[in-house]
Amino acid sequence: MKRVFYLTAVLSAVLYNAPSYAQQVSDSLLPQATLQACIQYALTHQPVVKQAKLDEDITEYTIKGKLADWYPQIGVDYSLNHYLKIPTSYFNGNYVQLGVENNSAALFQWNQNLFTRDLLLAGRTARDVRKQAKQNTESYRIDVVANVTKAYYGMLLTERQIDVLDEDVVRLERSLKDAYNQYQGGIVDKTDYKRATISLNNTRAQRKTAAEQLKASEAQLRQLMGYPVNGPLPLVYDTVQMVQNIQLDTTVTVTYNNRVEMQLLETQKTLLDAQLKYNKWSFIPTVSAFANYNFNYLNPEFSKLYNNNVPSSQVGLKVSLPIFQGSKRIYNIRQAELQIKRNDLDIENLRNQINTEYTQAMATYKGNLNQFYVMKENVDLAQEVYTLIEMQYREGVKTYLEVITAQTDLRSAQLNYYNAMYTVLSSKVDLQRSLGTISTNNY
Repeated sequence: MKRVFYLTAVLSAVLYNAPSYAQQVSDSLLPQATLQACIQYALTHQPVVKQAKLDEDITEYTIKGKLADWYPQIGVDYSLNHYLKIPTSYFNGNYVQLGVENNSAALFQWNQNLFTRDLLLAGRTARDVRKQAKQNTESYRIDVVANVTKAYYGMLLTERQIDVLDEDVVRLERSLKDAYNQYQGGIVDKTDYKRATISLNNTRAQRKTAAEQLKASEAQLRQLMGYPVNGPLPLVYDTVQMVQNIQLDTTVTVTYNNRVEMQLLETQKTLLDAQLKYNKWSFIPTVSAFANYNFNYLNPEFSKLYNNNVPSSQVGLKVSLPIFQGSKRIYNIRQAELQIKRNDLDIENLRNQINTEYTQAMATYKGNLNQFYVMKENVDLAQEVYTLIEMQYREGVKTYLEVITAQTDLRSAQLNYYNAMYTVLSSKVDLQRSLGTISTNNY
């Protein structure tokens, strides 16, 4: 009876906690690792993206901290003093002690900035600084999308290579068995099944190498995604859909402003223009209003110090203007002007770089696309040749060496086909990146 009660309690606890456990698993692991799911996961969990979001938050609080100086600044100062020896002053030919042994004061101060160039700069650049932080985050997100996509294709390529090698192992094992049976029957000498053994061993070795490479590819994908090391990562993909996604409009031309790098430089130029104005404002006075109220307590006896208050208060307007600073302000203006010119050269250099990247990416994509179509045709031809030669070999028309050659050609054609497919998909990513058309809003 106790055993039944114990099992019931355990089952109840498991069922009660199952939803929260399932939620934790779904939050940290992917049940189906499609390309889109991997990218979405990376954009949420990749430490670089998280750091960029934290940088945005830091920037926001920095802006608020600077703009807070527009609000009234209120403070209080308190002091308590006891003279061990009262200060002495010379007055009308006599030395006179001035003051009392004990004094205390409390000063309440209010200050309102009316015009300062620091606050003007903070107010006018706040929007652009926020924009720059968001553009930095977008730059990281684009890198994550591109890198995860290429790593995903790389892992798929290795998996497909393993599949091809597994199929080849099955064919070679069957051929080895047929060749050995023919040798046992005295139809052929041992050369055929020895050759079959050599080919089988070579394919198994390639398969082992590919399996080890798959571990490395998976580790890279996990790292780029920010995915747990020990969690399962079951890739789910549709080869037919991938083949359909290979095509890209090759007549499109590059638009520089689509690149987030160009957007960052344009924002940087706006901030540099604001910095130039800031330096020019150094010739304008700083203006602030103030008010204070001072409580003063004086008494020779410490116990009666706070019996009498002799207050004072004042309000005023403060204007501050540096007259000469060794031409520092002029030098700062010249420096800001040169920084703007340098930024213009950065923009010009980036345009040239983007144009080169686009030209190279387009040429690579077109070459890989043509290679893919050629390899696709070769697979069909190699499969047809292998089927025909194997049939002729069974009928005694072809030699076993020709069968081995046809098998090798078929395996090479299949491997080359998948390599060409994933290569052209990766080059498409590079082309989209050079065009600035990779969007992270879809994830």
